[in-house]
Amino acid sequence: MMNLTNLTGAEADESRAAQSEEILIGAVGGEALMEGIMMRGPAGAAISLRLPDHSIETTLKQVKAPKDKWKPLGWPLLRGPVSFIDSIIFGYRCMMEAAEKTTLDDAVQNGEAESKLDKWIQDHFGPKMMAVFGAVAGVLGVLLALGLFVALPTFLFDLINKFATQGQLVGGWKALVEGGIRVLLLVGYMFVMSQIKDIRRVFQYHGAEHKSIFCYENGLPLTVENVRKQSRLHPRCGTSFLFIMVFLSILVSAGVLLLFPELKDHKLLWWGVKLLQFPVIMSLGYEFIRFAGRHSDNIFIRILSAPGLGMQCITTKEPSDDIIEVGICALEAALGRPFEPLRKPPEANSPEKREDAPEIGPFPDGAVPVIEPPDTIVDDILNSGDDALLGILLDSLPESRSE
Repeated sequence: MMNLTNLTGAEADESRAAQSEEILIGAVGGEALMEGIMMRGPAGAAISLRLPDHSIETTLKQVKAPKDKWKPLGWPLLRGPVSFIDSIIFGYRCMMEAAEKTTLDDAVQNGEAESKLDKWIQDHFGPKMMAVFGAVAGVLGVLLALGLFVALPTFLFDLINKFATQGQLVGGWKALVEGGIRVLLLVGYMFVMSQIKDIRRVFQYHGAEHKSIFCYENGLPLTVENVRKQSRLHPRCGTSFLFIMVFLSILVSAGVLLLFPELKDHKLLWWGVKLLQFPVIMSLGYEFIRFAGRHSDNIFIRILSAPGLGMQCITTKEPSDDIIEVGICALEAALGRPFEPLRKPPEANSPEKREDAPEIGPFPDGAVPVIEPPDTIVDDILNSGDDALLGILLDSLPESRSE
């Protein structure tokens, strides 16, 4: 049962009502997509997307965790790398699906002409077009990550060590300086990406994902008002996991160089050793994130989690209410609650938005429409004793009634 002492009276009442359903801390996780959110929970993986017509499409996929296929993959230290790889693969598929549904129709709806290159790609690849683009983007992404966060820090360290310190940085210093450079590159890269309009919107969906999960874990009903009040910084976030991995890589690399200092003179061998460290680092980082998510009130855990939460100030943004609605739809479906596969925007059914609603005005200069006012308004004007209003009323009435 959640602690209600920090909630207001109304919030506490709502929380008690919501807790008729058992709250499972750590049972729900998610990922921000292009114009959508994916949530994984007890009922499966739910994907909610804001389509170009402003409706919300929600689909629930039945997925099996690796540990459900083979139990040893769920053991501590093994589950970290396995879960990371599984999340990357499944998240990539969800991202491609979201991109296909939310962006490919935009050009058609906006009336943009198809270019010759687009037509050639469509003719040769057809429905596999997004898969081809995704595969190319994935390969380029891996190469960029290796170059930016593995090769570049080593190159910059060699320059610093050669020209600034005359080769005095040896042993563990190499790992510490390279790690510091890697942290600066990571923060700078994320900050630059957050300035891109489309990426910033994805970061808003990231914030809505965190807020929705916090609302559920605090035992509150999933409403826009309740979700809006939650924090967008969550200790189990993948951003925190990434930051923890960077710091662990510094410690592990420093230890390896203290034991084998000659590695610093062989770049290719050193890069290979760092790649082999990844499974160990992922295992330790995954276990820490799980532990931190369940013991977020511990002061020691808060201190260790602070850098990752600080990084989330860049990778999450405050979401608007329409984005929060998408997060709620995805979370409710992932929890196994009833959900609408396609939720139309409310304004679609309002009289002023109906396609068959008659248009009123504008009127030609000097023309005054004939209006039949309700009797109550007529009585109010007659009883007001205002000559100006009476004159306007007589001018607006049909000729048969004015007699």
